[in-house]
Amino acid sequence: MNNEEWPEAVFNSRDPVYLQVVRHFKELIVTGRLTAGQTVPSRRELATRVKINPNTAQKAYKEMEEQKLILTEGNSPSRITSDTATLKAIRSELLGEAVEAFVQSVRRLDAPVDELVELVREKYTGAAGQPDGKAGGA
Repeated sequence: MNNEEWPEAVFNSRDPVYLQVVRHFKELIVTGRLTAGQTVPSRRELATRVKINPNTAQKAYKEMEEQKLILTEGNSPSRITSDTATLKAIRSELLGEAVEAFVQSVRRLDAPVDELVELVREKYTGAAGQPDGKAGGA
């Protein structure tokens, strides 16, 4: 994805915007829309594109640097990390959060795990025909 094609971010009113920006970057990395070593927009550029305060963009970049999600060296543009362990951790984090939310929502139904796994498999595989759906493994 080049900087001109930056996807729209939709922010909620519950969570701090800078953390939502970090999450947005993580989702773009996990889905392959941002790749290891890829240059990302400047802080000011990102703020303009996603319509947030430049200070919020700065805070998000600082957080991503602390999490080793992006690297900034001197006056060079920031880049997505190439560290395989960090990239795997991001994927595990997002998948873990999604699974945790799912488990919490279905636990009260007291359904057998085998039934849940089969239903998830059917729904996930069925998503392949959808415009945004991806089927198959990682």
